[in-house]
Amino acid sequence: MNKNEYSALDGLGLAQLIQQGDVTASEALETAQSLLEEKNSSLNAMVLPMNTEATQTIEAGLPNGSFTGVPFALKDLGMQYKGVVTSNGSRLFQDNVATHDSTLVQRYKAAGLVICGKSNTPEFGLATTTEPALFGPTHNPWRHGYSSGGSSGGASALVAAGILPMAHASDGGGSIRIPASCCGLVGLKPTRGRVPLGPAQLEGWGGLSTTHAITKSVRDSAALLDISAGPESGSPYYVPAPSESFFHLANRPLTQQKIGLCLTTFNGSDLDPEVLEITKASARHLENMGHFVELIKVDVNTDNVREAHGVVAISHVGAMLNAKQAEIGRAITQEDIELGSWQNYQYAKEITGTDYAAAVAMIHQHGRVIDRLLCEFDYLLTPTMACLPLAHGRIDMMAEDPSTYSALLFQTLGFTALFNDTGHPAISVPMGMSKNDLPVGSQLIAGTGEEGKLLQLAGQIEAAGLFTRLRF
Repeated sequence: MNKNEYSALDGLGLAQLIQQGDVTASEALETAQSLLEEKNSSLNAMVLPMNTEATQTIEAGLPNGSFTGVPFALKDLGMQYKGVVTSNGSRLFQDNVATHDSTLVQRYKAAGLVICGKSNTPEFGLATTTEPALFGPTHNPWRHGYSSGGSSGGASALVAAGILPMAHASDGGGSIRIPASCCGLVGLKPTRGRVPLGPAQLEGWGGLSTTHAITKSVRDSAALLDISAGPESGSPYYVPAPSESFFHLANRPLTQQKIGLCLTTFNGSDLDPEVLEITKASARHLENMGHFVELIKVDVNTDNVREAHGVVAISHVGAMLNAKQAEIGRAITQEDIELGSWQNYQYAKEITGTDYAAAVAMIHQHGRVIDRLLCEFDYLLTPTMACLPLAHGRIDMMAEDPSTYSALLFQTLGFTALFNDTGHPAISVPMGMSKNDLPVGSQLIAGTGEEGKLLQLAGQIEAAGLFTRLRF
């Protein structure tokens, strides 16, 4: 198969060629593997190729699904593929061989996807860049030496480089949307509870984290959500099923919508002036498409937003490390994990039950604020990140002084993490380029359970030719 033709296709386009018999699944896999061999040495996006498993999957006979024969990667964080390591980007877990498939992996296999590797991620998903000590940094395909985002930075680099048409990703504070923004891609964070995380763990970070994918096209994101969405046994959250498939909802015509434009970060971080101008341009594009856009300010206490998210997320990191400590039968030391992870682990030990309960109460109130806004507006529009894509080393998990690291981390999370707290669906769409030729995304938010509505507007933007054009 021609590499350039392959790289230009989205997942559904490749699946159609395979279904028609123009290309075989083996040929698609071979092309992906050839591109990986050609590009991964400079990108460092795939940390565990699964060539044997992928070949065996095809030889065993693929089911007839939406993505039959399409090569696909799992993020090396949380997702279990039986017999394969899930390292979570950490030396402490580098021998952690899965004993079962995650529920989502089962659904991916049933849709005909050919899982061919694990993508790079920062240790425990704790950074918004992908530079783990275990595997080293993933480079942005647009510019070597710059971050592809995090924590799904390996996934975004694989897709932006044309190696894979789409890749699994997860999001506990912006980790789907941020790498999508950095690499000029579509990144949808679904509603809390929409996509299963089990069976070993039925929620991530106390409900902050969810999972889906980074894609080139809106239709791929919609069709992939169709095959992955739905509860599993023991699901702690219930999200009503959509009235029709997400794929069909994404393609429905859209009349004038009322959009609230927010240009002030929710955690008090500064907004880069260039990002501000790009987001204003996105708002003008939406107005030119016939929508009504109104500048608003979200009424949340920035200190509370920052504190509540941190308390919940870090508490769960601490719980995970305590469980690992019990499993290995010895105390975890600073030599086992990166300095940033170690500092978070120590902080987790200081968080009390009452601290955690207070943080959850704050998060619930933030959800009420967003719900009220989304009764007045059909969508909210924000920048995806409050800063431009960062050069490697700016967010350093091994820094002795965490203050600089924290300031930049909070800036990258300034518009995304709130919607992990509230559980609302949010999507980053590629609508701008920085002066130094790096993509800048804009974020759209809709009401709980309204991923179809988000995909509908994102699809309209894509159809209008407003997406950043990828370069392979």
